[in-house]
Amino acid sequence: MCGVFDGQKNVVPEAKGFNPGLIVLLVVGGLVLAFLVGNYALYMYAQKTLPPKRKKPISKKKMKREKLKQGVSAPGE
Repeated sequence: MCGVFDGQKNVVPEAKGFNPGLIVLLVVGGLVLAFLVGNYALYMYAQKTLPPKRKKPISKKKMKREKLKQGVSAPGE
């Protein structure tokens, strides 16, 4: 009886699907890649369109301190 069915073992090929782990990896990897590319595109767009940042005004106290530092010579000179 075994000899009769031996020839018919591989008549119907099994349907092989993708590995579920591979699918999850590809989907997550694709989302991360899309996120990074999107952020880079937005960054480049912002660099071209937004005006440059204004510098904060220096307080009078800081300005006075800087002038004192510049005016004071190093000891030993």
